[in-house]
Amino acid sequence: MRTIVVYRGERPQPKGNVLVMSAGTADLPVAEEAAVTAEVMGSHVRRCYDVGVAGIHRLLDKLDLIQWAHVIIVVAGMEGALASVVAGLAEQPVIAVPTSVGYGASFHGLAALLTMLNSCASGIGVVNIDNGFGAAALASAITRLIAGPE
Repeated sequence: MRTIVVYRGERPQPKGNVLVMSAGTADLPVAEEAAVTAEVMGSHVRRCYDVGVAGIHRLLDKLDLIQWAHVIIVVAGMEGALASVVAGLAEQPVIAVPTSVGYGASFHGLAALLTMLNSCASGIGVVNIDNGFGAAALASAITRLIAGPE
């Protein structure tokens, strides 16, 4: 999939740091939707993909990126556990995005959605299944508040 972004006038200078994380490679379309949308909305974005809890060492190797971010978008299917783990490691707001990918009893994202909604980690907001755009819009609104007026 290719995304083309057309700007009228000059491209805005990025404000605020948004980290987009995905649990697995199947979550990439939704994660990329969030990343590109956050960039277009004026945030500085970094990506950290395929760091799901099934291989927790991959996530723990990325603590520097977690500390860099003002807001973290976590995209995960299956059971959606990555959002809780990241929120437990981070002080920043975490926006959880359940995806409709998965097999077994994932119920097209419902299992991940319910896991994210029931998280005991603090600082998590959850958007609807496959809503990378909504996650990026919320993250950009938060980073604009942090960056202050122009």
